[in-house]
Amino acid sequence: MMSMDAWLPSPRRLLTCLLVLLSCRWPGARAQELAVLQTRGPLKLTEGETLHLNCTLTGFGPPGGVSWFKGSDRGQAPVYNDKSPPRPRVERAVPLSDTDYSIRIRSILPEDAGTYYCVKYKAGSPETEYKVGKGTEVLVTATPSQPSIGGPPSRVDLGTSVTFNCTSDGFFPRDITVTWLKDGRTIHASQTFTLPPGKSTSYQVVSTVEVSLTEKDVKSELTCKIHHNTLNSPLEQSFKLGDALRVTPKISMEPSHLVNALVNQLVTITCSAKGFYPNDTSLVWRENGSETDPGTPEPVTQEWDGTFSLKSTLEVNATEPRNHSVFTCYAVHSSQTSDHVNVTLKVFREGKVDNFSPNKGNFFSDNAPISYILLLICVLVLVLLAAAFYFVWAKQRKGKGSTSVRLNESEKTSGGTNQEPDPNNVTYADLNFDKPPKKSPRKAVEDNQKTEYASIQTAPLATSDDNVTYADLDMIHLSKAPKRPAPKPEEAGSEYASVQVQNK
Repeated sequence: MMSMDAWLPSPRRLLTCLLVLLSCRWPGARAQELAVLQTRGPLKLTEGETLHLNCTLTGFGPPGGVSWFKGSDRGQAPVYNDKSPPRPRVERAVPLSDTDYSIRIRSILPEDAGTYYCVKYKAGSPETEYKVGKGTEVLVTATPSQPSIGGPPSRVDLGTSVTFNCTSDGFFPRDITVTWLKDGRTIHASQTFTLPPGKSTSYQVVSTVEVSLTEKDVKSELTCKIHHNTLNSPLEQSFKLGDALRVTPKISMEPSHLVNALVNQLVTITCSAKGFYPNDTSLVWRENGSETDPGTPEPVTQEWDGTFSLKSTLEVNATEPRNHSVFTCYAVHSSQTSDHVNVTLKVFREGKVDNFSPNKGNFFSDNAPISYILLLICVLVLVLLAAAFYFVWAKQRKGKGSTSVRLNESEKTSGGTNQEPDPNNVTYADLNFDKPPKKSPRKAVEDNQKTEYASIQTAPLATSDDNVTYADLDMIHLSKAPKRPAPKPEEAGSEYASVQVQNK
């Protein structure tokens, strides 16, 4: 049988019952009910700073622990739990306090942004949520990351339109501006969008631009600039357009098309590759379709526009079996074979090479522009010479074909028509160049005593008396002076004509 003392409550039990009765029935006791107090937000911090989250318990409540959560999901791991070791960067502001459960988070990151809740639990197995604070919103102002530019996956040829992307992320707030420049000049972006489209604590921006690549872009530079209110100056990233460009070489050969050489003569052929980019080109020689001597390459040179040039020389012994052999030069560029050029070797025996210079090729193929000009000049000179000879010949023929010359008197007798003519005035001279039978000068005068004739008497020559070709009487003045003796004949081979006027 139990004693009466067992039924008597202990002092501790009496105190607990009294407190329960007071909390349930006494109106003043409800004012001391447990409350969880948090700092009102939002709290704005810059990335890297330390976040202070305040949580204070007031009043009375059941025993149990206190935890911090980011967001309303209680299934996730707490940011802080007073019964577990703290997470990295998180520490209790007032250790061992029963009322102050404030915490600090060092080196705040954009992903730390959100709403934090201080939760009071009721002891049990398991613990149950008893009271929750109203939450503290935290905003982390984050600067954008260094932008990165992405181009095509491989090099492209000239004239190709290429899309370039500029990306930056981890920034807050959402507003951001992206600017594109090509060689310092602003170009318009195709599109710019920020992700995610809704509300977030951290954002990413992606901007694209279209560029049509040309040969001049080998040395061009594309720049992406990021403007954000957390930055003192824009962030920049550049991309060399030459890294996305492939310029195929232009192949030429000297001499071109045809090489003429004597038997066993050493012939030199030069292959040139110009204007290629990047510097990854080599020249390959083939003889009649088969690989031959690799030749002697010269050092690669870079041109002013950034492209490269390369030469290779091949020396060939012009043997008879190589007559009409075809030598081909290929350019291997970016692991791809580009266009090629050919030259044919024509071998001649000694003295058989005509109108060609050995190792220089056909005149009209290698020096076509110069040869055409020289040929045109020669034709013009020949035409001018022919015209000059024709003019002289025509003038001489005109002089030989005249049968008579009329000599007009400078002075005519004025007066009536009945005036008798002066028998001493020569009216005209009839100079016939036919070869009639020889007559004496006297017999040449007509019976008409009023008309005077002039006859041409040719001085006798050494071989023939009939070698008078013509008499040029231009500018000759026939005067009335007394008859002069005929001049002595010239030396053999020369012809002389004199004009004698006989007075009756």
